[in-house]
Amino acid sequence: MSSQRPTPAAPSRKDPVDAIIEQWATVRPDLDTAAMEVFGRIGRLARAMGDRMEQAYAALGIARGEFDVLATLRRSGEPYTLSPRQLSATLMLTTGGMTGRLDKLERAGLLRRSPDPHDRRGLQVTLTERGLELVDRAVGAGLAVQTDALAAALNAEQAGRLADLLRELLLSTETPRS
Repeated sequence: MSSQRPTPAAPSRKDPVDAIIEQWATVRPDLDTAAMEVFGRIGRLARAMGDRMEQAYAALGIARGEFDVLATLRRSGEPYTLSPRQLSATLMLTTGGMTGRLDKLERAGLLRRSPDPHDRRGLQVTLTERGLELVDRAVGAGLAVQTDALAAALNAEQAGRLADLLRELLLSTETPRS
């Protein structure tokens, strides 16, 4: 039984992924490129939106990696404190990579490191008032970029359906296979 999907009607507008799919159809008509259509677009969207988000954060004087640290602390709730190890695990960074980000953010007065009162060997990383204000502005700026991009292409119902479909796809790829 073939896993080929029915051929959809030709789209009224074509994107770069359509051109890639057409090229594969010419040289390898035996390939089912349905997955490539989805993941190719997801990859291109991630890059394009990543660039837009980077610009929004740069206008506030921070890079995306720095935003990620500040946002992780902000999302943790008051007192906006985590250990460097917790930050590294959440952001999937090496301790060396995390140290560089923390150094830069501490020099900018956006966070502070202090001894962990519960572990003599440990440290705590805490947002400063300045860091809290900046990350709140940055998350608003980033959400505005995302909201504008979504609203330019989809209505609320379509956006909700897309979010649901992407959730299912993400869960299926992050769940270990037996």
